[in-house]
Amino acid sequence: MASDEGARGRGAPTHVDTDRGGGSPPAAGAELGRASAAPLEAGEAQFIARLVARDESAFNELVIMYERRVFALVYRMLGRRDEAEDVSQEVFVQVFKAIDQFRGESKLSTWIYRIAVNLCKNRTKYLSRRHAGAQDDVDAMAERVPLSAAKGVSVGDVSRPDELVEGMQLEAVVKRAIGQLDPEFREALILRDVEDMSYEEIASVTGLPDGTVKSRIHRARGQLRALVEKMMGEKVRGGK
Repeated sequence: MASDEGARGRGAPTHVDTDRGGGSPPAAGAELGRASAAPLEAGEAQFIARLVARDESAFNELVIMYERRVFALVYRMLGRRDEAEDVSQEVFVQVFKAIDQFRGESKLSTWIYRIAVNLCKNRTKYLSRRHAGAQDDVDAMAERVPLSAAKGVSVGDVSRPDELVEGMQLEAVVKRAIGQLDPEFREALILRDVEDMSYEEIASVTGLPDGTVKSRIHRARGQLRALVEKMMGEKVRGGK
């Protein structure tokens, strides 16, 4: 997983209203414990037990641990600050509502990211229907959530900055290009090359077969390379 430093975006939610809404959580939080079996460590099992018991201090700890990483993931997926703030809040609302559905068959972080990804998918569809999917502040993300802090898609992975443009300018181009990828390919690329997830983790988060995950990542990298080359007006060397 990318480091916390790489995921620290201004505006990440610092408080979640766990009293929002009532009834059963939507599909984003359903059946999310059914992932690849992975035994929980004793400490995590105890922490989850506190969450299931609706221990408010445990939930506050959870928000502190994951709010920045969730916000960064959602921001990269949606490309809009206002939407990212709303969806990030909703992620923790759904975690609170659905925690007793978590069966410990995957890491807690994987389960949380799956909720985040599903909510992003739903929000993207909603925005698309309303013709509001334009990612109007993707450029600003280069400063708030720098790709250079992630282990995957970064300036060094696309080209040597001294052969093309200044590093930050190229990073902004890459950022903008990621925002133009087809949603399913953008999702795969972000989870693999920005969030540094394994293929198995991505399969668990997305519910896709391993082969489909690898195919989407491969195609996403090809799309990204083509977009960056088009934006820069010349071939990008050293691509993956």
